[in-house]
Amino acid sequence: MDSEREPVRVVIVDDEQLVRMALRLVIDGEPDLSVVAEAADGDAAISVVDEHRPDVVLMDVRMPGRDGLSATRELLSRPSPPRVLILTTFDSDDLVLGALRTGALGFVLKDTQPPQLLEAVRSVADGNPVLSPAATARVIAAATGPRSSHARDSSRDAARKQLAALTERELDTARAIADGLGNPEIARRLGIGVATVKAHTGSLFAKLAVENRVQIALLVRDAEV
Repeated sequence: MDSEREPVRVVIVDDEQLVRMALRLVIDGEPDLSVVAEAADGDAAISVVDEHRPDVVLMDVRMPGRDGLSATRELLSRPSPPRVLILTTFDSDDLVLGALRTGALGFVLKDTQPPQLLEAVRSVADGNPVLSPAATARVIAAATGPRSSHARDSSRDAARKQLAALTERELDTARAIADGLGNPEIARRLGIGVATVKAHTGSLFAKLAVENRVQIALLVRDAEV
């Protein structure tokens, strides 16, 4: 990140004080990041965001009172909203998926190592989605449980229609993303360079009108291809 830029302003939202303290220590230790406020629930999050106008909100999803999904939806419906990065322990996968569909830019596990957490905050601040391949696979698995045959057929037909616009190589890339692979692993599987994987992924975003790898993977799983 450019050293001449103002520090990225971060709000931490979590009902556990120890979690907030730990995150603040990690984030405030970086010269290009600054925690400007904390909140213990969704209502407080909206208030502190209104007051401090942060660049990034680290948002827990399951809290007493107003949960993180509701707060995220409210924040992202407003003009010039902050970027939202979801915090999860994966006991609330449905809420995480709901937040991603609402417009959150990604999610990280609460036990993510500090260097990866800091990189996630910086990436989200720059408008880039943050979706760990391993975490992506786990969320998709939680989202593809048993459904009625009608709902399954309808989702499959819609997904296959979207995927029909892809080249064979783009479809191979989409399948690899659905398997939770990162770019280097996809490159090895397909026998191509990482730059080519990135190009294929960019084409997937454009052709499928999606914003992140989770949405690509869900389409592949729905299509059963």
